[in-house]
Amino acid sequence: MPTKTHAFFDPATSTFTHVVFDEMTNHAAIIDPVLDYLPSSGRIRHYNAERVAHFIEKNSLHVDWILETHIHADHLSSGAWLKQRLGGRLGIGTGIAEVTRTFNHVYNTPHEIPEDGRHFDHLFQDGEVFTIGSLNATALAVPGHTPADMAYRVGDDVFVGDTLFSPASGSARCDFPGGDPSTLYHSAKKLLSLGDNLRLHLCHDYPPDGQEPRPWVSVAEQRRENIHLNDGVTEQEFVGLRKERDRQLELPRLIIPAIQVNLRAGNLPPAEDNGISYLKVPLNLL
Repeated sequence: MPTKTHAFFDPATSTFTHVVFDEMTNHAAIIDPVLDYLPSSGRIRHYNAERVAHFIEKNSLHVDWILETHIHADHLSSGAWLKQRLGGRLGIGTGIAEVTRTFNHVYNTPHEIPEDGRHFDHLFQDGEVFTIGSLNATALAVPGHTPADMAYRVGDDVFVGDTLFSPASGSARCDFPGGDPSTLYHSAKKLLSLGDNLRLHLCHDYPPDGQEPRPWVSVAEQRRENIHLNDGVTEQEFVGLRKERDRQLELPRLIIPAIQVNLRAGNLPPAEDNGISYLKVPLNLL
């Protein structure tokens, strides 16, 4: 299968944006694109999105899809900006409805953000098959980190979002609303049963000093070495380990602005009568 992938790493948020494309037709999908946000000034920048756009344009690729693996809490999405620049359809999993209901309460935005997800172009069901040029792709529901997590398989490449990190980092937290460590355990095992030679493309990596971030890890290496989810870890052990670890974690630095933008499919809140968009900060709630 003529599949090619390219990864872009944002060191500010430790996030990978992936491009997967069909060499026969030059059709492509962009997965988990990053929007630069400076919290000290409220400034939006498009450095990471421009890198992706330049790669797409330089290689004469046609964007079929801009795919989100979930509603991210650690970075803002540039999906809406890239769609305007490059075209393509914005897609996410059907679990977005549950996440939206929860955070519409947090931000008091029930009349602003549709809970049915219609502001995305497509909501994927578990097991749904779609195409990127001549490539067949499959959406795989992998809840646990959040209810809306979705992985995307294209041939031997699987883009796993936050379900699995690199072997040294383990797995994503499960203490967000709707998260559950037992559910995440089974989602991870679903991915780890797909075949040892498959490449699991990561959304994040947090390498030790002096080491380069890794955009993908084989299933075999994850099963052998993942500190949270290797073959020797039982569900009960993982649940206990994950709960203890989550109790020690602070909220992500960008969670308040990120979720407000990402629930809107990467769009900023509507501008007020002075032409400026504003983000809300819920006090004493989170």
